[in-house]
Amino acid sequence: MILSANSYSARRVDGPVLARLALAIGMMFPLAACSTLESLNPFGGEKYETKILPEEPADQIYDQGLARLQKGDGEGAAKKFADLEKQYPFSSHSRRGMVMQIYSNYQASQWDDAIANARRYIALYPSTPEAPYAMYLAAMSYYSQVPDISRDQERAEKALQLFEQLAEKYPKSEYAEDARYKIQVTRDQLAAKEMSIGRFYLARKNYTAAVNRFREVVAKYQTTRHIEEALYRLTEAYMALGITQEAQTAAAVLGHNYPDSQWYKDAFARLQGGGLEPQENKASWISRAFKTVGLG
Repeated sequence: MILSANSYSARRVDGPVLARLALAIGMMFPLAACSTLESLNPFGGEKYETKILPEEPADQIYDQGLARLQKGDGEGAAKKFADLEKQYPFSSHSRRGMVMQIYSNYQASQWDDAIANARRYIALYPSTPEAPYAMYLAAMSYYSQVPDISRDQERAEKALQLFEQLAEKYPKSEYAEDARYKIQVTRDQLAAKEMSIGRFYLARKNYTAAVNRFREVVAKYQTTRHIEEALYRLTEAYMALGITQEAQTAAAVLGHNYPDSQWYKDAFARLQGGGLEPQENKASWISRAFKTVGLG
């Protein structure tokens, strides 16, 4: 139930000032003069009337939220759906309102609110049919904020984590297929970032730093479209460092898995220029990395 009171109109008086005012009045008049004191009270005469207002039906609140959504007012809709939780806590109405609040946050591009509310819903109701949807909306909120590869990719990493959790925890949900697709997209984005930094180091002849970046692609993102170039760049960087056995291994793994790739042709030519040819060292980290995921 909601309590309502008729409020008074008066200038706000701070507590200490109000206390001094009451003390002064009390000293001026005897305690017996209660009626006189009451008449001089600047707040006297105002009577609070407490009413019990009927609860607004849950369906009515829900319909109001939908109406705001239809008008494109996602922010207003989220506030209205939040009222369901306030007025009907831990009820089916509350659950439904929480899910719609997340969706409204997402529609209004209130990404942080959508993520926070989704995480709260999943913590409270991890086994409900709506839990995969809440997780999907949280992942999409991160995904919608992924910037180009010249900028920090923290949101891409967080989107990837949530999409992976969704695909693993709810593999049969209707959102799992799209989650798996977006896993590949975000992984490709993260690989592109590593490649960009690796090329930057390579151009400045900082070969060790370049190898570390290309190594990340081989170790973590070898199912992305960047893997062929990463292996070629490893061939290039290792040749520059004089670590020819690793250069030969990178080229051999590239040729074995992508024999028609232009990157392999370039790697082969690079080795030939140094009087070498592709030859895999099975003990190399490159070979072990590919065997881990069943390639090679």
